[in-house]
Amino acid sequence: MNQDWEDRVAAAWATFDEYPQEDAAAFRAVIDALVAELPPDSPLGPFERGCAWDSTGHSDKAVPLYQEALARGLDGYRGRRTKIQLASSLRNCGRAGEGVELLIPELDAPSDELDDAVRACLALCLSGLGRDREGLSLVLEALAPHLPRYQRSMANYARALVAE
Repeated sequence: MNQDWEDRVAAAWATFDEYPQEDAAAFRAVIDALVAELPPDSPLGPFERGCAWDSTGHSDKAVPLYQEALARGLDGYRGRRTKIQLASSLRNCGRAGEGVELLIPELDAPSDELDDAVRACLALCLSGLGRDREGLSLVLEALAPHLPRYQRSMANYARALVAE
């Protein structure tokens, strides 16, 4: 879509916290109106609608929308965001294993600012499956580079958690 549309979507999301929880439908209506401007087969439509449902507490309604966005070919940065959000929603719906399957390949994807979010969400999915040591390892691995000291120690501890 064009930059004007992108700017209006960003502006809508910037107002999200201004909507009371009981008025979540009003926020979703704003997103739906923006989505209505897109071509019918655009992957951005189900992505934005999925985000709106997810952010208003309805992971169950977000899952099929995220899946549709990916099926329509959403890729790149938004595609990666979709996978992270879909995995989180799947976990919330009791389908953590599907979230793990979705995010494992993202560990080898080209690096970007979403790397830590991939690891954090994957850690939650793993924990949902009772695989807490693997999840903790991922979180420590993500955290280590951000520490002012102890990066090497934390990275080693992260590896040791899954080597035992």
